[in-house]
Amino acid sequence: MNDSDIDGLDWTKGGGLLPAIVQHADSGSVLMLGYMNREALARTLAEKRVTFFSRSRGRLWTKGETSGNTIAVEAVTADCDRDTLLVLGRPAGPVCHTGAADCFHGQPPALATRLAFLHRLEGVIAARIVDQPDSSYTAKLYAKGPSRVAQKVGEEGLEVALAAVGGDEAAVVSESADLLFHLLLLLKSRGLALEQVVRELESRHAARSDPP
Repeated sequence: MNDSDIDGLDWTKGGGLLPAIVQHADSGSVLMLGYMNREALARTLAEKRVTFFSRSRGRLWTKGETSGNTIAVEAVTADCDRDTLLVLGRPAGPVCHTGAADCFHGQPPALATRLAFLHRLEGVIAARIVDQPDSSYTAKLYAKGPSRVAQKVGEEGLEVALAAVGGDEAAVVSESADLLFHLLLLLKSRGLALEQVVRELESRHAARSDPP
């Protein structure tokens, strides 16, 4: 969405306000709900930070203007009726005023949220490599180069196969976790990201799903 789309929204139903659902761009979790008027939406699009219209204060307010816990905007879309907004963003800190990560306390984690942990793990791996703490297995293995990391991936892959043949379910899960971790580290050592692998899988699926 851009400024030219603002006039095409239905501003009449809510008296000039549209509900705006804010969703985490990575995990997909719902962070909060606010309201935007034309000016708030225009500022959100221009500054790439979530700005609402506060009904209680009667003015615009940028999320995190006092706490610093702003929400960087990745994209804004409208629903089919053009009267509700969906904002994809990345928070700089806790979203809720209580200090919780989101305003819907205790929402059950969706499968997408759990899978998004792999993206978080990529960030942890990157931080270990930069910080290089003495106790970091990640940093030490990375320093040995892609060949050694690739060797570990091969070893972990074999352990997964052996667990699948002769181990119990817990062993298969544990060894698979080891394999995924080392695969992420291998991708990092080659300057690649898990997202690129996912895109490749999506591309293959789309090619096979297209009608002949």
